[in-house]
Amino acid sequence: TRIEVVTEGILTRRLQSDPELKGVGLVIFDEFHERSLQADLSLALALDVRTGLREDLRLLVMSATLDTKTLAAHLENAPVIVGEGRSYPVSVHYLERPPQGGLVDTAVKGVHRALAETSGDLLLFLPGSGEIRRVADRLGQALSDRVALLPLYGDLKRDEQDHALMPQPGRRRVVLATSIAETSLTIEGISTVVDSGWSRRPCFDPNSGLSRLRTVRVSRAAAEQRTGRAGRLGPGHCYRLWSAAEDARLLPGHPPELLEADLAPLALELALWGVSEPDRLHWLDEPPRGAYAQARALLQRLDAIDRQGRITPIGRDMASLSLHPRLAYMLLNAGERRSLATDLAGLLSERDILKRGIGQEPGSDMELRLQALAHWRRGGERGVNREADMAICSRVERAARGWRKLRPGRRQGPDVATTGGLLALAFPDRVAQRRPGSDDRYLLASGRGVRLPEGDPLIRHDYLVVADLDAGQREGRVYRAAGIGLEEIRQLQAAHIEYRQRTDWDAASASVVACEEERFGSIVLDSRPLKQPNEEAMIAGMIRGIRQLGLGALPWTRELQQWRQRVESLRFWQPEAGWPDLSDQALLDALEQWLGPYLPGVTRRDHLKSLDLGSILRSRLAWSQQQDLERLAPVHLSLPSGTRKRISYRPGEAPLLEVRLQELFGLRQTPAICGGQVPLLLHLLSPAQRPIQVTSDLSSFWDNTYAEVRKELKGRYPKHYWPDDPATAIPTSRVRPSKGD
Repeated sequence: TRIEVVTEGILTRRLQSDPELKGVGLVIFDEFHERSLQADLSLALALDVRTGLREDLRLLVMSATLDTKTLAAHLENAPVIVGEGRSYPVSVHYLERPPQGGLVDTAVKGVHRALAETSGDLLLFLPGSGEIRRVADRLGQALSDRVALLPLYGDLKRDEQDHALMPQPGRRRVVLATSIAETSLTIEGISTVVDSGWSRRPCFDPNSGLSRLRTVRVSRAAAEQRTGRAGRLGPGHCYRLWSAAEDARLLPGHPPELLEADLAPLALELALWGVSEPDRLHWLDEPPRGAYAQARALLQRLDAIDRQGRITPIGRDMASLSLHPRLAYMLLNAGERRSLATDLAGLLSERDILKRGIGQEPGSDMELRLQALAHWRRGGERGVNREADMAICSRVERAARGWRKLRPGRRQGPDVATTGGLLALAFPDRVAQRRPGSDDRYLLASGRGVRLPEGDPLIRHDYLVVADLDAGQREGRVYRAAGIGLEEIRQLQAAHIEYRQRTDWDAASASVVACEEERFGSIVLDSRPLKQPNEEAMIAGMIRGIRQLGLGALPWTRELQQWRQRVESLRFWQPEAGWPDLSDQALLDALEQWLGPYLPGVTRRDHLKSLDLGSILRSRLAWSQQQDLERLAPVHLSLPSGTRKRISYRPGEAPLLEVRLQELFGLRQTPAICGGQVPLLLHLLSPAQRPIQVTSDLSSFWDNTYAEVRKELKGRYPKHYWPDDPATAIPTSRVRPSKGD
């Protein structure tokens, strides 16, 4: 019996080349709780083989932390075998209450407590290198030289990682690690674990087509894995920096990578397997539809599959390279620049060779990586510069050497001249254009915004190709990229460059702009004014501008606003009479109908002043409605005193009339409009035009309130006429009625 140990990716390759798995009786999936993309894919393919080709093929799925009930049901109610492991007991300590400070403060306090209460070496779990740097800085200022602070994360140089794994004679170690130390590495001598309770996981966003790192709570399974690190050599302690109540709310496990990853490699594997839609296979968790659709769109852009999802000849070659489809496409289309392409593929397939120690940040330019690799090749380990990781350089070299043996590429287009040009083959959606007025902010062809690190040398380029980035919340952060020229973009992406006529409102100039644009995705490579723009498009652009500016941009007068309020009031009082809706929202919604016919030649905000807005709006009323408006909602009311007063209309409310009290003497009933159905709200004024009373019942005012008001007014305005009986008195607009009155 032979046991062959392979990665899940190699198992997928084996299944693709030999679906029957000749000579294999049992496939074992170990550490399956990690639910990597390749693990889920290879299990789905193996189940498909059992169904159609090899009923005798046995499958065994193993892990120390596994949801056996769900998985057994998925595997046709497979039997569950439990093997009790041997480990030392670990005492778990929780915080009495949820932490009050930030993650760094909580971690520092947790380390101090663990050092005081325990002996031996300590392992601290933190989500990422940034937190490791900040915690190490804080601890370094407080701890003595008898404590060695040792960072441990994936992007450290190999010798720095090895140093963290080695005992420090005469000193206690505090190893500050990411989740890399959960299962990937064993650190001898650890008897105490301090767990911050957080980890950083990649999450693919199908809307942007990019992945970003998220800081998330650890799962219960991950917390148990971390705790177990303290019980390898003897009894230990684990300090969980969260409360017992919070612990009860932890998720059982992290979501499978399948639900959060870039699915382009999976979609290519399925196409090679002969499956266009993932639902034809038996998945523990089916791939998300949005991310899968994004993956298929990318593969079509890379010519790997056709519109029906069937794999193409170049797609088969891409799948054979065991590379991300982007890099595989670049290799197969590099032409005379194959050597450079293999180096780029190697550099992008590995961790960044220029990711350095604590407090150091490399630039983003891929040329720096290529130079470091070339320097390493000239002298091997002795010739590597201090900024590059020798182990990664060696892995890049081995991979590149194998890819250089590939047959010449298939590309039929123009030759690729630069590093940026090669990257544009792999990352056409990540060609980026500098945003106007900015040094370090760029717009990707996919529509996403990205930013270079402060002071990055690549800011000298107007165009970039971004190979490595974190999508971020609002704006992505560029990690690895290369400059590219405009003409090279045009040559390499000619088939995907579009020429569109665009007519739209430009807020900066407050005018309609009509131009022909040369576009590559979301970026505009060039723009030229249209000599004969389409009139309908110009009108539509002007209407969009008015909507942005608001109705206040139109040439309203006080009289026109009052006219509109009169119509709106009648629409409220007579809902069945067919009065047009002249509210702000209704006018904005219907600009095309009532204003559009008057906008030919109107292309700027200033041009709106020339519109006869009154005539335009009045034309919305039929002739009979215009007559009814003057009769039912008059502008003025004639008073008993002989004067005319303006009525103020407020749609939805009673119309308002401000009038001196003396001008209403002799008038018993409240004046009304709209055929006598709507009484006015009277604001009764003193001779000095100051409010005395507000009423809509004039008769009641004369009978019940006037006497008291008369006493006050007569004392304040003795020269004025204040009769005892206002209902029979002579109305006047003067101090006293004239003899003629």
